[in-house]
Amino acid sequence: NVVLIPLSFFLHVSKGEHALLVAVCLLALIVELLNSAVEAAIDRISLDLHPLSKNAKDMGSAAQFIALSMIGLVWAIILLG
Repeated sequence: NVVLIPLSFFLHVSKGEHALLVAVCLLALIVELLNSAVEAAIDRISLDLHPLSKNAKDMGSAAQFIALSMIGLVWAIILLG
């Protein structure tokens, strides 16, 4: 994200496409912040292993994976399309 957002300013794309390229990167940053917050809260509550804690952390990681996949998909569609 640190590289992609500045890179997007040098691409020859429409304003709408540029906004989408930046927005999808910012979305991934937001999801990462929320994932980190969930993990910190779970660790604060208890360091004991619990299936629900594992599920919550796994779901946060899955959300981040989806957000990162969206970056790749959107950038590929815009740059190759």
